[in-house]
Amino acid sequence: MNTARGIIRLVLIGFCIAVFTTDSLFAKQTEGASKSRLSFQAVPNLPDEIGVAGPIVGTIGDSLIVAGGANFAKPDDPELWDLPKIFHNKTWILNRSGRGDNATYQWQPSQLELSQKVAYASAVSTDFGILCLGGENTKGATNRAFLLSFSKDEMLVENDLGVPDLPIRCTAGGAAIVGDYAYLVAGQITDDDGKKAASRVVLRIQLSTLKANLNSNVNDRSNSWEQVASWPDAGPRRMFPMVTVQHDGFADQLYVFGGRRFLDGSDATDLRNLQATKDAWSFDPAKFDSSNISPTTNKYIGQSPWKRLSDAPVPLTAGTTAPYGPAHIIIPGAATLEILHDVTERGIEMRDFQHPGFPPQTYAYHTITDTWTEMGSNEGAQVTTPAVVWDDEIFLVSGEIRPRVRTNKVWRFGVKQNKASFGAINMIVVVFYLLAMVGIGVYFSFLNKSTDDFFRGGKSIPWWAAGCSIFATMLSSITYMAVPAKAFAQDWVYWIGNFLILGIAPVAIYLSLPFFRRIDATSAYEYLEKRFNRAARLIGSGSFSLFHVFRMGVVLALAALALASVTPLTPAQCVIVMGVLSIIYCTLGGVEAVIWTDTIQTFILLGGALFCFGFAFWGSDPGSFDSAVAAGKFHSSNWDFGPSSFTTMALWVVILGGIGQNLASYTADQAVVQRYMTTETESLAAKSIWLNAWLAIPASAVFFAMGTAFWMFYKTHPEKLDPTIAADRIMPLFISQELPIGLGGLVVAGIFAAAQSTVSTSMNSGATTIVTDFARPINFCKSEKGHLWLARLVTLAMGIAGMTAGLLFVDPTIKSLFDQFIGILGMFLGVLAGLFALGATTRRANGTGSLIGALVAILFMISIVLASKDISVIGISFRNFYDAIGVSIYRVNGYLYAFIGISICYVVGLIASYLSPRSNRDLSGLTLWDRVDKSS
Repeated sequence: MNTARGIIRLVLIGFCIAVFTTDSLFAKQTEGASKSRLSFQAVPNLPDEIGVAGPIVGTIGDSLIVAGGANFAKPDDPELWDLPKIFHNKTWILNRSGRGDNATYQWQPSQLELSQKVAYASAVSTDFGILCLGGENTKGATNRAFLLSFSKDEMLVENDLGVPDLPIRCTAGGAAIVGDYAYLVAGQITDDDGKKAASRVVLRIQLSTLKANLNSNVNDRSNSWEQVASWPDAGPRRMFPMVTVQHDGFADQLYVFGGRRFLDGSDATDLRNLQATKDAWSFDPAKFDSSNISPTTNKYIGQSPWKRLSDAPVPLTAGTTAPYGPAHIIIPGAATLEILHDVTERGIEMRDFQHPGFPPQTYAYHTITDTWTEMGSNEGAQVTTPAVVWDDEIFLVSGEIRPRVRTNKVWRFGVKQNKASFGAINMIVVVFYLLAMVGIGVYFSFLNKSTDDFFRGGKSIPWWAAGCSIFATMLSSITYMAVPAKAFAQDWVYWIGNFLILGIAPVAIYLSLPFFRRIDATSAYEYLEKRFNRAARLIGSGSFSLFHVFRMGVVLALAALALASVTPLTPAQCVIVMGVLSIIYCTLGGVEAVIWTDTIQTFILLGGALFCFGFAFWGSDPGSFDSAVAAGKFHSSNWDFGPSSFTTMALWVVILGGIGQNLASYTADQAVVQRYMTTETESLAAKSIWLNAWLAIPASAVFFAMGTAFWMFYKTHPEKLDPTIAADRIMPLFISQELPIGLGGLVVAGIFAAAQSTVSTSMNSGATTIVTDFARPINFCKSEKGHLWLARLVTLAMGIAGMTAGLLFVDPTIKSLFDQFIGILGMFLGVLAGLFALGATTRRANGTGSLIGALVAILFMISIVLASKDISVIGISFRNFYDAIGVSIYRVNGYLYAFIGISICYVVGLIASYLSPRSNRDLSGLTLWDRVDKSS
């Protein structure tokens, strides 16, 4: 063992030399984001020679639809300002073949002509067509609502079946979809007397009911428009606002930016009275209750669901906006009215002024840090046309380029990824780390003579190394990146759950640990066979193995998405590299290699986190800490005990969820229980559990603080944010842009360490359960050497399965892999913890009851997960089933999954045991009431 310690010392010394002897230690890898952030590509022009302003634009599958709009017949006519506006009812279809850079586009003539000519209508794309709302024509504003969709014979059709008209006549508004509702910010409204004015009216309609009416061909208009509270009086009335939807780190929100109006009481014919605004607002549907709108004053009673945001850099109106990436909103074009005011102040008529065109500057708003930044010039500089997101790209179709002058140009554009060079020094540090981990695996491969050595290290592991191994295993890249990402995007509400490890540690030490040590378990699920029956053991072992395959997938995917941001590798290649290297040292060295690499990785993990926190904190403006406090970034508890609080991160949800997750991990997770068996004595194993518990509390504080420091840093430097990445990758973004060369490589090695510590543990513990619980009882191999080789083969198979899951989970559209992991943990380990609790705390529970409890819990957990995702199986919709019986359990916060799994397994198992014959199995030493040490 002295040799092992020597190797560890050499590895740590080597890391220090590789990092701190470079002359360029404090050289920045990048000087920040490039000023040119946009990439533009021309698309075939709209087949209208002049082009139109205010068209309806939306997408249906692989087709982009353009309808209506308005223009002037002779844009080059000297008398342009005296020409009447012409409204249209034509429709055009842009078809696409291929994706990305290989996509090609072609306009197809449409036979459809709208039943009414219309322009400046608000439109949103749904999964059943384009919903078109309001607008105007030669007769003025309209309240008409209708749908554009494709018929069964793939013809574009206009349909108002079951689509109720608006309660007001409005135009120049904006619309977006949030959840199951389409929201309309009305813009300019016309009253019964024909008076026009900017408004503060917001309406919404439920889409699921609308879709059901359309599918059933029922002209049911009972699904009426509902009035929504407008933004507070601090925000003015407006027309031509920019309206969109985007995620703010917690949920999708409705956003309203800018707009224009004539000053109250002013002459609406004098353009000097026309004012653009730069205020910005977000609306949270979860905080809106229609019953709180006063029928007399039309004011919202109570806390408003609207939130005032940071003002835009300049006044914005008649522009276009679209969500981009996980948390950005792009405004590719807008008018500021600056030129108009300048011209009118000088007494010049607009007809006599050669307008240079609308400002080409593109702005971006980041919903999490509430900051604005400039993105570069817009090739089109087109206004009064909606921006449409089509497969992660923004399309601008036609519109207005100067007052009364249209264009028929069409552009598709996106944001360039700001990827800094990783550098040779950083790569050397990472490669050195990887080779060191493989070297440890090779070393310990010569020490493994039996499966007891391979799975339990011959019970000779020091307690402090076992404790570090538990800590590193439970940490993983899920904590290393996803927890800072949660703190960056949200707050500290998850932190309280980490404290519950101090309450669960005594349970693990005084209740679980003695059971496993007494029966000398290699697999934790040996206890289930002794307490219940073999079937319970196999279900427990199989569920555990399946859980860890999924866990490896999430861990590898998180790390791969991060590493692909800072290295030349793709996410898929990163998954393969990490998986293969983990397989090598884990397959060769067994649990000893895993534990000693975990111990090294513990120092790398914590050191890297502290470095990131320090650089982010000191790189922020002094006032950013106060901004973080004001923004609620340190908020740690939600005192919500309402009837729907089970869907939120309320304090009681965090406490029960934390209890469930920690109980599952420390009593039913072979990856942790296996560490209990690697020390020489039970008291040393108890020390390892306490070491892990006391490491977890300050470490979790470091990770949450790191996430808040990232928020402070990017609040100070919003231009350095990359709109193409999710919050889960905020840490690698910071590494690539801000950390010194060499030190960045060390932190990237920490990301590798976080992933590999968990993956290697999952491989080894999964192989342990499969060999111990499935192969050994049937004498699959005839010798100990044969079982050792089988252990290595199963470890290899577990690694391959985990890599495959990782390749499936590498999906940049997943907003938070942390949430995905919480759900997976609850589905599997919660049920297992319920089995252990059922066996340890009751004498009456029997094998039949335990199996019924486990199966019911598993099926129930699967059903609520499927219902939450609205996934149907063989035509059965679990969401519809729960809705039909009036139980919305599928809306429960995933943080409670483990607690729910434990509770259902325990309660159902106990009831089923009382309804079945009592077991005469000897329970000596297997329950809290029968703890008899037979050796005494």
